[in-house]
Amino acid sequence: MQGSYRRKRRRKLSSDMNVVPFIDVMLVLLVIFIIAAPTINQGVDVDLPQVSSEPVQSDNEPLVVTVDRDGNYYISLGEQQQTSSLDEITRQVTAVLNRNPATPVMVRGDRNVTYGQVVSLMGSLQSAGVPNVGLISDPPADGDGQG
Repeated sequence: MQGSYRRKRRRKLSSDMNVVPFIDVMLVLLVIFIIAAPTINQGVDVDLPQVSSEPVQSDNEPLVVTVDRDGNYYISLGEQQQTSSLDEITRQVTAVLNRNPATPVMVRGDRNVTYGQVVSLMGSLQSAGVPNVGLISDPPADGDGQG
């Protein structure tokens, strides 16, 4: 008889959120991104002229402005790369140089782009306050220095 009069214990409701499934999903996503990261190709495909020259050494990471074969302009500082107009490039370069005046500025121009587009870019960089512009090239394949 005592068993029928015993109170049943009620479980106390818990308002805590179970985060274990979220952690599992995040770990799976982390593994997927780690595997996929090397296959992601960042950058613009540019056919650089081939010239024999010495590499430039700098302590600061360079600001690279690219002109692709279609005449589109891109600006990149480190891993960030974005399409820009000449006016936007001028504003961004000015902002970067205001923060760090020692930042080297480099131009990557496709060998098939018109000379005028590269000159327009360099004029915009000069108006942004860039004292020296470096030109990026590939080393020659056959060693003659001609592109």
